[in-house]
Amino acid sequence: MKINGVKHYLWRAVDHDGEVLESFVTKRRDKKAALKFLKKSLRRHGSAEVIVTDRLASYGAALKVLGAAGKREVGRHANNRAENSHLPFRRRERAMLWFRRMRSLQKFAAVHGSVHNHFNEERNLTCRTTFKGRRAAALAEWRQLYAA
Repeated sequence: MKINGVKHYLWRAVDHDGEVLESFVTKRRDKKAALKFLKKSLRRHGSAEVIVTDRLASYGAALKVLGAAGKREVGRHANNRAENSHLPFRRRERAMLWFRRMRSLQKFAAVHGSVHNHFNEERNLTCRTTFKGRRAAALAEWRQLYAA
C-alpha cells in the first residue's frame, strides 16, 4: 500500500473461515515486523495448529524465534484465503481515494475487518430469504451494540 508515495505493508491474520482476526501496518517487511505481528496475533488469539504464510523468509525467521517453525505451511494456493480477504479492503480503499497517514490506515484496517466479518454472509451458500433475514439480524445487532 502506498501512503503519500511511500510503500507500507499491511499484515493480516485470517482464520480458516476467512474472517479477519488481526491487521497491522508497518513500513518494512522484515523479521522484526513479522515477529511483532505474529506475537501480537498469537497473544490475542492463542496458538494455532497451522500457520499458513507466503514464501517470505521473514515469516520463517520470526517463527523460529517463537519456536513454531514446524507449524508453518507454505504452498502455491494455501495462502488464497488471506489474499482473498484483501479484496473488499482494496475496493473500499480505492473508493476513499487512498490514505494520507499510516495511523489512519491502521485505524481503518482494524475497523474494516470487524465490520466486514460481522456483515459478511456467503451469499452463494444460502437462499435469498435466509440471506436477507441474516443480514437484517446482523444490522439490528450492529445498531444495538453501537448506537449512541
